[in-house]
Amino acid sequence: MNKTEISAVIPVYNDRKSLETAIPVSIETLSKISDSFELIIAEDGSTDKSRELVLEWEKKDSRVKLLHSDERLGRGNALNRAFSSAKGEIVCYYDVDLATDMKHLKELIDSIRNGADFATGSRLMPKSDIVRTRDREIASRGYNFLVRLFLRSSLHDHQCGFKAFNKEKLLSLLPSVSATHWFWDTEVLVRGQHSGYKISEFPVHWRTGEGTTVRFKDVFSMGTDILKLWWKLR
Repeated sequence: MNKTEISAVIPVYNDRKSLETAIPVSIETLSKISDSFELIIAEDGSTDKSRELVLEWEKKDSRVKLLHSDERLGRGNALNRAFSSAKGEIVCYYDVDLATDMKHLKELIDSIRNGADFATGSRLMPKSDIVRTRDREIASRGYNFLVRLFLRSSLHDHQCGFKAFNKEKLLSLLPSVSATHWFWDTEVLVRGQHSGYKISEFPVHWRTGEGTTVRFKDVFSMGTDILKLWWKLR
């Protein structure tokens, strides 16, 4: 049996409308990058028939795979579950709204092909091209400043939903990662740096998606999580 090179994961929670675009665009983009890939839709307790849409795609294309949960797992847990079941030697994920331009997917995958352990897109590097509200820009820059200050990270942007990993390296790190929701991205990148992993960060073209589910309470929670992780790493 041929090995699967890439497992691309899209975490989904009540995102049927975005999925209608994300699935065909993903297949088209991945087909240009590799002859061996799978597209895993990590559908996390949706009630808007997202699951039914993915099942329809499964029948049309065997590379599309549904990973359904009846209960809401949270972003981090959903990603952990998807990556643990993935067959690819390289695993990646991106947000269902395709906020990061998919033209960057090859660069993301090539970063791992070329020896990086983890790779991430960045909205906060000098050459990044982003459009979002002033309030979200201030909050993002403030959050990432605190991550760099308290958690000794050298990266610019920890929360961009556009990341790839050497699966073996990621799976060896996951037992130490306790975040179950939005802080998962930050904890993985910080723990990866503390473990000596090679992490590639590059600027991306990014636009605010219509269906973002980040709320003020999530931002506050992640701020608290920074302090918790700082204490653990001490």
